[in-house]
This record gives sequence, structure tokens and C-alpha cells, in this order.
Amino acid sequence: MIELKHIHKSFSGRPVLEDLNLKVNTGESMVIIGRSGCGKSVLLKHIIGLMRPESGNVLINGVDITKVDNKTLYKIRMDFGMLFQGAALFDSLTVLENVGFRLIEHTNSDPEKVKEHVDTCLEMVGLRGVKYARPAELSGGMKKRVGLARAISMSPKIILFDEPTTGVDPITGDIINALIRNLHDTLKTTSITVTHDMKSAYRIADKIAMLYDRQIIEVGTPDEIKNSKNEIVRQFISGNAEGPITRDKPQQDDWEEDQDS
Repeated sequence: MIELKHIHKSFSGRPVLEDLNLKVNTGESMVIIGRSGCGKSVLLKHIIGLMRPESGNVLINGVDITKVDNKTLYKIRMDFGMLFQGAALFDSLTVLENVGFRLIEHTNSDPEKVKEHVDTCLEMVGLRGVKYARPAELSGGMKKRVGLARAISMSPKIILFDEPTTGVDPITGDIINALIRNLHDTLKTTSITVTHDMKSAYRIADKIAMLYDRQIIEVGTPDEIKNSKNEIVRQFISGNAEGPITRDKPQQDDWEEDQDS
């Protein structure tokens, strides 16, 4: 369903992605791991067309979105849902308006039908009684789940998750991991998650890909990654401060976080 071929991307002359290749099959849950600032979120933005590479191809169901016009790209994006790192809720809108935003803005759905659909989406992420609350009234974990409800509101074929457990406690993080995996299995979507949380990666992945030094250096099942012979992969998944990653120069000096802000 998704294929990135020979992607090159730089900012102000600094390479962030360099000859990067990745393939995600239909119905697969792919998790991309890597150190903070290595370019994981930049990679996600290429997949949804928020960024375009300097060279290379991004294929979605065989269509190269680097070569289409904005109207075609917009149509392709309608097949996507995305959970942003900070949930990215509209502070001035209620939960109902946040979750139903795309339906309200882009369809002629009856308001009562929108409410019913929002109720269904909130139920799927384990939230009740918050429809008329505003984001400021919600905990961090609740905001993430509202963001997840919004991501699935248009029955997307592809869902992207950007650091879904960042900023929440371990128990809430595990609840979110379980929701992501359950929704993937229930809705039969293709999903891509970026994270540096290995517990999360093992919980939700069919395949794990490691991004290091601007490229995908290994792809495998959770068991294959756990038993990897690659010294860089082994250091990362063990969280060991001593090894080739930390012996080398810093990858991007938190360049990705600078771009996100």
C-alpha cells in the first residue's frame, strides 16, 4: 500500500533523509523506531504529503504523490487519519466538534448523524460523557484518545501515529497501545507509528523498521528485531548508553524537534 523509494530530504543544506527506502504492506502495522531527532516525524510528513522530497518517490496504492497536483493529493489524504504527537486538538472547539470536524467541514451530514457518529468513535476509544467538554478540561491521556477518535472518524484506510505515548504515564501509555492495536485489528487499517518507546513498538507492531543515520537500516518482526545481530539496533532496543550510536556524532542534533515546532 505504501512505498518510499530513494527519498532525499534536507533542511538548510543539512540532510535528514538520504536514499531512504521503506515498504508497508496493506493491512500491516509498521512501527518506525529511532532516536529523538533522527527524522521519524519528517518521514511521516512525507507519507501524508505535508512535505515533499528533493528526490525520490512516495507511492500510495501505486500513485506517486510527489508528482500529483494539490487537488489529487487532497483526495488521497481523505484516506488518511493521523494522531499527532500532542493530539493537536482545536482548543476553541468541543470534543464533539473536534472529532466530527472533517464530517462537519467536508460533508453535508445531518448534525444528529454527526453526533451519533462521534459517540460511536468516542465509544471505540473508551470515552464517554466528554462530548461537550473542551480540550482544556481533559487530561493528557484523554486528549490523546480524543485525537485517536478524530483519526478514525472518516473510516480511513491508513492511520499515522506520531509518538502516541509521549507525555502520558506508563499505565495510560499501555491503554493507548492496546487501543491502537485493537482499532487496527477491528478496522483492518494499514498503520504506521513512529516512536522511541520499545514497549509500545513491541505491543502494536507487525513489523518494526529502524531509522538511523538518515536511512532505514533494518526491518523485521518484533521477534526478529529483539534478536537482531545489528549492533546499532541492539544498542537502541536495550537502551544501553555505550555503543556505536553514542560513539558516533549526534545524528541530527534534535533537528526533527526543531522542524516540528
